[in-house]
Amino acid sequence: MARKKQGNGRDSNPKYRGTKVFGGQRIKAGSIIVRQKGSKIITGKGVGMGKDFTLFSLRDGIVEFSKKGNKKVVNVLSRTRF
Repeated sequence: MARKKQGNGRDSNPKYRGTKVFGGQRIKAGSIIVRQKGSKIITGKGVGMGKDFTLFSLRDGIVEFSKKGNKKVVNVLSRTRF
């Protein structure tokens, strides 16, 4: 006797979260720095946040990670500063 397959048979796609560009690396404006769930890492100078908490670069430069209290902060230092 045939039985109906249990469950709805659907599976969600992977989200590919994590750090895409690390400290000290060069980045172009508009490039993604971090994909995250919630604001675990917050924006600093030269960094914007998308509606899904994705951090992206607002200008060309070098990525820098630092701490502010108990949160991580990501900055993009413009090329004129180095």
